[in-house]
Amino acid sequence: MKLKLTLALSLLVVCMTTMGAKKKKQVDLFPDGTPIPAWFSDTTKVDVEKLGKKYVITDYGVRYDPTLIQTEKIQAVIDLAAAEGGGVIVVPTGVFQSGSLFFKQGTHLYVEEGGVLLGSDRISNFKLLKTRMEGQTLNYFAALVNADGIDGFTIAGKGTINGNGHNYWEEFWIRRKFNRQCTNLEAMRPRLVYISNCKNVTVQDVHLINSPFWTNHLYKCEYVRYLGCYIYAPNSGVTPVDPKRGAPSSDAIDIDVCNNVLINGCYMSVCDDAVVLKGGKGTWADKDPDNGPCNNVIIQNCTYGKVHGCLTLGSESLHDRNVILRNCTVTQANRVLWLKMRPDTPQHYEYVTVEGITGDCSSFLVVRPWTQFFKPEKRDDMPLSTCNNITIKNINMECKNFFDVGKSDKYRLVDFTFEKCNVQDQKKAFDKTIIENCQVKNLVINGEEMK
Repeated sequence: MKLKLTLALSLLVVCMTTMGAKKKKQVDLFPDGTPIPAWFSDTTKVDVEKLGKKYVITDYGVRYDPTLIQTEKIQAVIDLAAAEGGGVIVVPTGVFQSGSLFFKQGTHLYVEEGGVLLGSDRISNFKLLKTRMEGQTLNYFAALVNADGIDGFTIAGKGTINGNGHNYWEEFWIRRKFNRQCTNLEAMRPRLVYISNCKNVTVQDVHLINSPFWTNHLYKCEYVRYLGCYIYAPNSGVTPVDPKRGAPSSDAIDIDVCNNVLINGCYMSVCDDAVVLKGGKGTWADKDPDNGPCNNVIIQNCTYGKVHGCLTLGSESLHDRNVILRNCTVTQANRVLWLKMRPDTPQHYEYVTVEGITGDCSSFLVVRPWTQFFKPEKRDDMPLSTCNNITIKNINMECKNFFDVGKSDKYRLVDFTFEKCNVQDQKKAFDKTIIENCQVKNLVINGEEMK
């Protein structure tokens, strides 16, 4: 009896040890080898019913009239909810037009299915204030939805936040036709959603469309999740001046000096880059306390329509580390991974992994100098920009140009890995000698294994 008990206990210990070993092997790691925190594996959506009292805006004097701009009345509902301890601002079925709205601690936004929060098409309805835009801190216009300094902010619901961007886009292209040097900022356009200095943020299920400028902009935030969102702006047909033109600079999600961001199960199709990492620009950008790095960003299980870049680092970016794009489907993207290298800015992109990508694109990997509106200054200790530890693996794509990479004396490319990739490539430009210590493992281009 004792022998049987001893054997049973020994077997149990072996089983538990084996299970423990298996669990150890299955630990998900960032590209630099550090464990990915459990927070990233939690894609459970926020239960809106647990966020507090619901404040349906039409119960507080907001009218069912899409022609009225009701900024003050909607803001009054937000302010009331904050004063009473917080709650959920509900946009019911119908169209409600507004200028810039500012959410406060304890308040959330819920847009019911069939409900539309519509941005005004006049810039005068958006507050001019100190904000963050294109890698700078400056006076510019607030977004339609703004949240600053909030712990635990949620945007939810299957309704729509519509930026009503058509007039802004058309004016932008008219300005560009008149003055080719017209910048994005000079066109004076609001963003759709701007979330700054916040933590524990969730944006889920909502349709975010037709933004006049960037669609979502996160600045100095941490622990932010985008779950199951639909993000769209048209790629053409927005102006009779040139029917080929789309919604300019309508980036899907701009991540600016942020840590721990998860984008899961979203659809993105915009007339610019989809997910963009930013942090500052200029020769002295690394000395400005308003600028900084982006760390720990995962984009997964997403579907891309037409975009300029699925994952773009830059053009206003300093130091990006531990970035993963995985298990995504791409259709008609111009680029999948785009590393924009500004000659006027010290940049360091490291530990970036792109894996499990299927579909088609024009260029898969792009590393080129970016010189749009750049202003080089003299700096004797200017660091050499670097891209290192970039991994591309488990790729099955049809590309016009899989390897769109160029050399420059302004940056260094080192420690790239291409592994288990099967691609069709019209350009046939793959050249691992451009990159220092480029590792190639089972890379098949047009049926031929590269060495």
